[in-house]
Amino acid sequence: MKQFLTAIFVFSIVILGYSQKGTVRGNIYDKNSGQPIAYANVYISGSQLGATSDDAGFFTIANVPNGNHVLVASLIGYNSDSTDISVKNNIYFYKFYLSESSISLNSVEISAKKEKARSDVQISKVSITPKQIKALPSIGGEADIAQYLPVLPGIISTGDQGGQIYIRGGSPVQTRILLDGMTIYNPFHSIGFFSVFETEIVRNVDVLTGAFNAEYGGRISAVVDIKTRDGNKKNLGGILAVNPFLSKILLEGPISKQKDDGSGSSSFIFTAKKAYLDQTSKSLYSYANNGNGLPFNFTDVYGKMSFETGNGSKFNFFGFNHVDNVLYNSIANLQWNQYGGGTNFFIIPPSSNSVIGGYINYSNYGVSLQEGTNEPRTSSIGGFNLGLNFTNYGNKGNENKPGFHVNGFTTDFKFRNYLGYTFSQNNNTTELAAYVKLKRKLGALVIEPSLRIQYYVSLSEPVFEPRIGAKLNAKDWLRFKFAAGLYSQNLISTVSEQDIVNLFVGFLSGPEEKFYKPGKSQEEVTTRLQKSMHAIGGAEIDLATNLEFNVETYYKRFSQLIGVNRNKLLSTDPDYITETGNSYGLDFTLKYDNKKLYLWATYSLGYVRRNDGYQEYATNFDRRHNINLLGTYNFGKKQSWEFSARWNMGSGFPFTLTQGFYDRNNLTGGINTSIPTSNGSLGIIYSDQRNTGRLPYYHRLDLSLKKKIEFSKHTKLDIILSVTNAYNRQNIFYFDRVTYKRVDQLPVLPSLGFIFSF
Repeated sequence: MKQFLTAIFVFSIVILGYSQKGTVRGNIYDKNSGQPIAYANVYISGSQLGATSDDAGFFTIANVPNGNHVLVASLIGYNSDSTDISVKNNIYFYKFYLSESSISLNSVEISAKKEKARSDVQISKVSITPKQIKALPSIGGEADIAQYLPVLPGIISTGDQGGQIYIRGGSPVQTRILLDGMTIYNPFHSIGFFSVFETEIVRNVDVLTGAFNAEYGGRISAVVDIKTRDGNKKNLGGILAVNPFLSKILLEGPISKQKDDGSGSSSFIFTAKKAYLDQTSKSLYSYANNGNGLPFNFTDVYGKMSFETGNGSKFNFFGFNHVDNVLYNSIANLQWNQYGGGTNFFIIPPSSNSVIGGYINYSNYGVSLQEGTNEPRTSSIGGFNLGLNFTNYGNKGNENKPGFHVNGFTTDFKFRNYLGYTFSQNNNTTELAAYVKLKRKLGALVIEPSLRIQYYVSLSEPVFEPRIGAKLNAKDWLRFKFAAGLYSQNLISTVSEQDIVNLFVGFLSGPEEKFYKPGKSQEEVTTRLQKSMHAIGGAEIDLATNLEFNVETYYKRFSQLIGVNRNKLLSTDPDYITETGNSYGLDFTLKYDNKKLYLWATYSLGYVRRNDGYQEYATNFDRRHNINLLGTYNFGKKQSWEFSARWNMGSGFPFTLTQGFYDRNNLTGGINTSIPTSNGSLGIIYSDQRNTGRLPYYHRLDLSLKKKIEFSKHTKLDIILSVTNAYNRQNIFYFDRVTYKRVDQLPVLPSLGFIFSF
């Protein structure tokens, strides 16, 4: 391990010390709010030299000839700005403050996305903005990323209550959720409509549904990377919101105001929301949950302070706390708590063409589930992670980005199965990783090769994970893309993939003891990691100025999956079981976006299979067909009215058929138990063939109507009327085979919400 860290240190010093003459770089901000402007065009007038700003508003132009030049920044929707610069074997830094023009800001996003589509590989990557999240019908009057993710192609949600998110055949634990570099272990509340993330503080979300580059690791299926914005650097402001589901408050403003002279600034942002659906539903939605209301309650708090220096370097400090409680029909009591904090930074050395990014943070998640009189299930995971990366910008958009990550966490889990066997684990785990990502533009071809070296200290196992991404700009309106890679992870979920609904989400680190390959074989596994291989190809077509079509086909091979042996019969049986699997499919997306109308349509054809050594079977989240239709229309004077509709239809999930029932006697009296006079419970005989049945199709329509009332430039009121499950479709939640009783997902839920911004 010492050699590993020494190599990273030496490599970092070499990269940092490398400089290139004649470099122009800087940041681009919105003049009104001080927020960074992404994907603006920055170029040297009269030359072919230029760049686009990233999602933090930063840009770099390398290999600029010595002499006097004019530097120009522009983006449709903003007034252009320029400045005279003098380059003389130096690095020049400048900040642009662009003001909005009379052109619709809708064109800004379109222009930015077109440039991004040509210059980035973006295979299996969807970038989401707060505006897109708010385009959805606001369930309960509150737009949330948890509602938006299932709209994306290849992403499946298993339900409104306790549902999980499955991305292209991967289970939730196989998807890494990041918040400004920090791993979030449970991103969704139990009701399923709301995440722990506040939409108003999101800067952008990158959803990587597969074949992601070496910058990301430790998961074998997907990544959701969420970055938060800074507080307003110019003015004090905030939001107050109330609806039948929850209330929230947001405050933001400058600590030290941003000035146009390029000096430093600082700001803060704070948000808190509290759900009270368990109280309001008793009167407003008393018909839900068989007349018992909805048993969901949660609280989220988040705060952040941002500091920026005169040369564009940034330092952020943030912290959060999330609490979730569910008391379901007085049968199960679930509680979980999640908290953490840390810092992330972006440093621009004055004498190097590299920039430095990094983070240091700590988080903790604990969950407990009490079912009847049974011993409660408990699980916790907590630890630190840190990372450092160095991005070197070359000419024509070429980049070199090496970096490293260190993760250390502790898992503690306890569970007793129905036979009385107790499974417990308490482990300390450390993971080290180094990676390098390259980006090269070769004419119409953009390639992105990368390599990640992951070392799992507790298992003494190094893993080499090469990855590749490429895009061919065949025409201005047509782009082909491809990506592939190898992936591994050392984290196991206590949620079985046989569970359709499971509110208890616990975690374990990879086992160190012996366990075996799938099936009856006693052949020990050669690796204690979960591993996969991805291959994805597709095409992007610009059918018209505002009309885009995207198609992707994918294949994921899971060479080893590990789970808890919850059906352990004997003390000699292994605590863990293994499986193999694969998922493959085809995703289509059609999007139309103009000033007044936003339309989104997706269709996904997917197959997810697992093999436990006895049989190959479809997983419980194997939704063969999935359709999403979304539309938002702005109308009225100053487009102050907004109507949104979303319809989702999915084929039924698989389930294992029932063959019969039997009288199950617990034999509590041992050999003296009287079978004829004792009262046994009803036991279920399941089919030998797993998941050969199919539930009915799922479909649901959500609607919302929003009215915007502006009192001044910075003060407004949004009134939101929404209806969830508008035609009251009875979608099955679960079926109790013993009582022969069906429980459905949420019924029609109308709501009225108010959002006051100042």
